[in-house]
Amino acid sequence: MEAGEGRVPYFAYGSNLLRERLLLRNPSAAFCARGRLQDFKLTFGHHQGRTSSVWHGGTATIVQSPGDEVWGLVWKLNARDISSLDKQEGVEDGIYVPIEVDVHAEEGTVLTCWSYQMKDYVCGPPSPQYKKVICMGAKQNGLPTEYQKKLEAIETNNYAGPVPILEEIEAAIKANKTFCIE
Repeated sequence: MEAGEGRVPYFAYGSNLLRERLLLRNPSAAFCARGRLQDFKLTFGHHQGRTSSVWHGGTATIVQSPGDEVWGLVWKLNARDISSLDKQEGVEDGIYVPIEVDVHAEEGTVLTCWSYQMKDYVCGPPSPQYKKVICMGAKQNGLPTEYQKKLEAIETNNYAGPVPILEEIEAAIKANKTFCIE
């Protein structure tokens, strides 16, 4: 993967659509473009059938699917931060594998990006909390309205317990709003 000036383009389609979520562990991330991955679809599942201990439900992945598309964001990260992103995505544990994808950016260019795909997944719905973060990210970054409606329609597993990562994200959002107001 060409990092070009030490910055790596990363395509986010799940919880990392939300700026505050990505910045928790990857502070060098900077918005680059909105774009779509052609001939892929977004789906949710459990790695080897095991529910995510972080999100308490299925997590997002992309699978090849002719005629479908997945909208997301291209972020640029410092190359040295890729190990942090790999850790967040469970690469060491074999949950996700890094892949290269060609993203069709809104302005018409095609960007070769780093992304992640779940290995050995078994379909399973996300928790409402995980879905909320994805939908917030799609709205925050102006993904197409029809795609946002598609995300809102995703059925969840109705998990109602605590999700510490969501509390951490909400605290970051609150801190960011306080910082912006001052």
